[in-house]
Amino acid sequence: MITGILLAAGQSKRLKNENKLLKKFKNKPLIHHVLKSVQKSKIKKIIIVLGHQFKETKKIIKNNKKFIFVYNKKYKQGISSSIKKGLKKINKQDKGFIILQSDMPFVKTSDINKIYNSIIRKKYLVHALKYKNRIGNPIGFDISILKKFKKIEGNIGAKYMVKRLQKSTNYIKVSTEKVFKDFDKASDFRT
Repeated sequence: MITGILLAAGQSKRLKNENKLLKKFKNKPLIHHVLKSVQKSKIKKIIIVLGHQFKETKKIIKNNKKFIFVYNKKYKQGISSSIKKGLKKINKQDKGFIILQSDMPFVKTSDINKIYNSIIRKKYLVHALKYKNRIGNPIGFDISILKKFKKIEGNIGAKYMVKRLQKSTNYIKVSTEKVFKDFDKASDFRT
């Protein structure tokens, strides 16, 4: 099995007094866009890592048998703390895992499935989407590198592993840079 880890613990610091995951984009909360893509994908288990305003965020997510919620009380220490919290729920017998950001509404089910299929083939340790020279999330990993994540700290995320393991990375081409768009500011919601 390949597990998804959806990071949804951030503080939305660049959006004044609002949690961006709860803010509406195209008439639904931002987090619903990536949730829909992940639910339709081949991923059977999705670990949703909550932190900032976790009760409000969990409340807007409809229960689903694929979802496992975890609370990261150290969310203020950066994205690495959420990744590590999610990885604790990974089954060591899994083939791999995919780390996803919850503020990226343009990630498609087909993009997630490309990463999933690449992990299944077992030829690489890292599976990253690429548009021209740009690498973006979501990023997949072979289960064998799980321990390497124990060393990350602060705001170091999944892209760090792509840089460290370039020679063991399968770069999966996508047709548009739009897939990498993450929402941080109020103007992003007018996209």
